[in-house]
Amino acid sequence: MSAGGVVYRHGEQGPEVVLCGRSAENLWALPKGTPNPGEGLEAAALREVGEETGLHLKLVEKITTIDYWFVRPEQGVRYHKFVHFYLMEPTGGDIQDHDWEYDQVEWFPLEEALKRLTYKNEAETARKAQALLQKMGVP
Repeated sequence: MSAGGVVYRHGEQGPEVVLCGRSAENLWALPKGTPNPGEGLEAAALREVGEETGLHLKLVEKITTIDYWFVRPEQGVRYHKFVHFYLMEPTGGDIQDHDWEYDQVEWFPLEEALKRLTYKNEAETARKAQALLQKMGVP
């Protein structure tokens, strides 16, 4: 189980969102991570997204829960993972202060972010965030 977020801000051309990238893998993803023992999903989402983006955040609303399977060949184990995603707004911080997990953390216009996201289920999560923003009246 993991928790993460779609962090948005008002940009010149509409909403912008933060993506985390790894240059060597040509990967762009939404920030997420595993709760610490005894930590709730919302607290884990705020902590993990904050660490990976360098931003201070507040939760707006739950977006969705995605699930997928992955294999760790070195362990010979197949995992079924669930990730709970939340819509978030920054309240401070700076993306330059992100942790070591990703070598790139950048703001993108939402439409561009949808094209850049490596995983289809994360792109669908960002589309659901876009629908929530429209419902909230965010241009």
